[in-house]
Amino acid sequence: MNPGSTSFPASLGRLLARLPAYPGSVLFASGLNLALAQHLPADTLHMLENRVLRIQARDAGVAFDFVWRKGKFTGVAPGSDIALTIAANLLDFYLLIQRKEDPDTLFFSRRLTMEGDTELGLLVKNTLDALDMALFSPDQLAPVKVFGRLSTLRKSRVNRAAG
Repeated sequence: MNPGSTSFPASLGRLLARLPAYPGSVLFASGLNLALAQHLPADTLHMLENRVLRIQARDAGVAFDFVWRKGKFTGVAPGSDIALTIAANLLDFYLLIQRKEDPDTLFFSRRLTMEGDTELGLLVKNTLDALDMALFSPDQLAPVKVFGRLSTLRKSRVNRAAG
């Protein structure tokens, strides 16, 4: 498979582009809360507070809008003022997560784009570069680990609300 090629079927992308965006954003934000939120530094989360971000999978025809607010990622409906859009094809996002492709290489070859707040874009890029990508490995999606993270998230929210 050529990393620069579109591997996602165009007909499926056209179909997905017709689906309402908001439910997908809610699911995407929930996934971020499970897989990523607890691993992000407090200063990064402070900079993300109330800033709407969009992840766009060009070839799949989908975009997910979300915000960090009140200690969690939350999906937002389209039409919000987007602070930063990060766009690429699904394969390129996959290659980034697997660390098989460098974000700078994708950016300079125009396979990855960032539009909006440049400072926020650099913060997101540098934060993701510093993360252990093993967080996104398939074994982390095992039900026992997912439910364990859900339990931990609930307990931390209860503790914050009580404190």
